[in-house]
Amino acid sequence: MATKSGSSFLISATPATVIAHLMGIAIITLVLVWVLHFRGGLALKSENKGKIFNMHPFLMLVGFIFVSGEAIIAYKTIPVTRKTQKFIHMKLHLIALLLGILGIYAIFQFQSDLGIPNMRTLHSWLGMGTICLFALQFLFGFLSFWYPRAATPARLIPWHYFGGMVIFLMAICSAETGLMDAFKSLGLGLEFNAESYIVNFTGIAVLFFGIAITLSVILPRSY
Repeated sequence: MATKSGSSFLISATPATVIAHLMGIAIITLVLVWVLHFRGGLALKSENKGKIFNMHPFLMLVGFIFVSGEAIIAYKTIPVTRKTQKFIHMKLHLIALLLGILGIYAIFQFQSDLGIPNMRTLHSWLGMGTICLFALQFLFGFLSFWYPRAATPARLIPWHYFGGMVIFLMAICSAETGLMDAFKSLGLGLEFNAESYIVNFTGIAVLFFGIAITLSVILPRSY
């Protein structure tokens, strides 16, 4: 258990980052098993509309949440210069943003093909709010820290950190509500089977991933 001495925790971020990586691997594995083995595969265009739907959880969990989480802890896990860490942090966030936008496109395409109304659920509201705030946060970060001759007041840096963590935790909440929606819409609660376990364990892995990322940010680096 972490205790505090003055303003510092007595443990480093290393255990949290290790757990975050392990939970990330678990998320990737569980999602791939779910969409490939139980749900028939992945496609952005297909006569099998279920494959288009599958792109949404795959891209949002593996592409958006996992990659953005790795971007957040890049400062703790990659022992290189600060400038290189910032570059990796930005590039990973850009990849996460692009994959997240593609994931939203996939679900809108799926619902459009089947004539299902969009933006009806708490999950959709949280998800759209998250991706929009993420894009604004990325733009703010790019203009503040990378744009030529950018000079960000030091007082804004903690707010950048705070905003990033709030958006990341919003993404975790969006994922959990999305898994709940999928659980119900696919009728997994009617007969608790192997697929039900996969979806539930995915939700637990996402939760632990979010907790581990948060701890990694709070705790000091170990190098």
